[in-house]
Amino acid sequence: MTETAARVPVDGVAVTAIGVAIIRARESERDDRLYDDPQAKDFVAAARKGFDPERWARMEALADQFYDGRTIGVRLVDERFREAIEAGCGQIVLLGAGLDTRAYRLDLPPTLHVYEIDLPELFAFKEPVLAATAATPTCHRHVVIADLRENWRKTLLDIGFDPTVPTCWVDEGSLGYLNQDWNRQVVLTLTELSAPASRFGAGRMTIDPESPRYRELRRLVSGDDTPQPPAPTHTPDSDIEHWLNTIGWTTEFRSWNDMTAHLPRPTTPLDPRIGTIAAIRR
Repeated sequence: MTETAARVPVDGVAVTAIGVAIIRARESERDDRLYDDPQAKDFVAAARKGFDPERWARMEALADQFYDGRTIGVRLVDERFREAIEAGCGQIVLLGAGLDTRAYRLDLPPTLHVYEIDLPELFAFKEPVLAATAATPTCHRHVVIADLRENWRKTLLDIGFDPTVPTCWVDEGSLGYLNQDWNRQVVLTLTELSAPASRFGAGRMTIDPESPRYRELRRLVSGDDTPQPPAPTHTPDSDIEHWLNTIGWTTEFRSWNDMTAHLPRPTTPLDPRIGTIAAIRR
């Protein structure tokens, strides 16, 4: 077994990043792809070596179940990056970066600083794979090894984050693995660190935690041996929008249907209350 394979996270929250890499690799192979992620296939090849065949088959089957919505979500965040840069954001912070490669694949400006926050076991796998590909980021990329439940603020500042520069904060689902109190603490912290004109997006969605795919996801994350308690059901409401307005953000709701209407791929219309609360720091 190679050193990279020995570092593969086969359970825990970090394993979800491998599932997303499977999705991105599959999308990149399509003739009608919504984006191209050359490094995704390298992550998938390296991760496969750390899984037994049965567990890997389950990972691939679960990726199939989440594919349609998740791959479109990747494209929408790509667009959010470009929108933030055009609006003058000089920093982008990924909250739970996973195996994200936008610093490499989006041709970001060399003046931009991208900060990737995630757990040590995630970067223990990610960095050797990136090094083996000889990939080079087009912007300033910073690895921030931190747990969002702990003092990630100090770690981010110590690495060079500048709270006087407008920043785009990106969450692609990591906050869903924290309880509501931790979610609010993370948002309060990033609010304190946000200069005027900074940006943040909060999802408004519905999730059935007892659906087969979410039960299987929890089993894979827990390693099958220690089942996690059911995740809370997310229902569309305006509480988060009201709260963001009270702590210094101006918000605008963007429905999933409106955000995906321009894409060259049919999408299933969803409840019009489902989408993203786009927030700009006052």
